[in-house]
Amino acid sequence: MSQDFTLVGEDRDDQGKGASRRLRRTGMVPGILYGGRRPSRALVLDLNALTHSLSNDAVYSSILTLTIGDKSQPCIIKDVQRHPARNAIMHIDLQRILEDEKIRVSIPINFIGEDVAPGVKQGGNVSRVITELEVTCLPKDLPESIEADISGLEMDAILHVSELEIPEGVELVAGESIQDHAVATVHVIRVQAEEEPVEGEEVEGEAPSEPEAEED
Repeated sequence: MSQDFTLVGEDRDDQGKGASRRLRRTGMVPGILYGGRRPSRALVLDLNALTHSLSNDAVYSSILTLTIGDKSQPCIIKDVQRHPARNAIMHIDLQRILEDEKIRVSIPINFIGEDVAPGVKQGGNVSRVITELEVTCLPKDLPESIEADISGLEMDAILHVSELEIPEGVELVAGESIQDHAVATVHVIRVQAEEEPVEGEEVEGEAPSEPEAEED
């Protein structure tokens, strides 16, 4: 079941680095809304509310409702800029969507059947090589996720992109070039035990100990 996400924004008049810094000090985040065959629109959003919304991973692959004043606009998140040290949200880019215009979004892969895969029952571990795929589709065809069924994977088997069931109306941006890429594999993770040093043998990286001085 799809989730409904709503963002509330206000028009932003002051622009530039100085104005953005002042906004952040008051708990607000600058942003921009573009696309939809209309001019770009500078926005400002509440930091706490935005942080709460972005804590749900599903928001990045969903159609959101952006409310500004008494009007609402469907949109998607195109980019979120964060502070490199604090991970705080510094800026957000939103794209308007139209019913008849295709959008480009990264969709998460939903892995199912891991607990019953033959390779797992034999002691293997599932390695998730790809966790999302970039797709293009009309807004009405946007899927919440793309399913990857690994219930039949044997030991050392590979599930390829070409074996995934891509929903109708959805196309992979990479097209044929990604069909042979691995999505998941099952294999045994081997941990090499460290060899115990032989008595009297020097350990690499350690200087030989100095002989003790004899007492007179």
